[in-house]
Amino acid sequence: MKKLLGLFLVLGALVFLSPGCYSLSGTAIPKEMKTINIGFFENDAPIVVANLSQTFTEALKERVRSTTSMSIVNGEGKANMSGAIVGYSYAPVSVQATNPNAPPIADAEQLSITVKVKFVYDADKKLNFEQTFTKTAPFKGDINSQEQALIKTVTTQLIDDIFNKAFNNW
Repeated sequence: MKKLLGLFLVLGALVFLSPGCYSLSGTAIPKEMKTINIGFFENDAPIVVANLSQTFTEALKERVRSTTSMSIVNGEGKANMSGAIVGYSYAPVSVQATNPNAPPIADAEQLSITVKVKFVYDADKKLNFEQTFTKTAPFKGDINSQEQALIKTVTTQLIDDIFNKAFNNW
């Protein structure tokens, strides 16, 4: 029991004494990074869904608000994130033959969204990146009845990857 208590005290001291970064919900954010500007992610994809830019941008801001203590600001922040939705498509991923005399039809499809992101933190240029992220979600049937739910699923996956790249340096 004493060894276990000692281990917790040592680990706790390391967390409090580690210079430069604090950890919150698995993140490693420099203490000086108190503000971030998250720009509006325009939809530059060949297929434009009316609410995709707004949905994506607001979900990204909510993720930062709910898992960090940073303030989201308009104008220049200590960190700045910008980008665009550059791809939106759905395509067959498997086909099935209905009968020998008919052409094959799509059995399943997938929605794919690609986002280009630029993250700049001037105080530590090692954290800066410009990267493209793509995620997909499979579906069957008519896209129109499922599109908003699929967008939410793919957006969540994209935001997880972007957040981890920016704040966990993965």
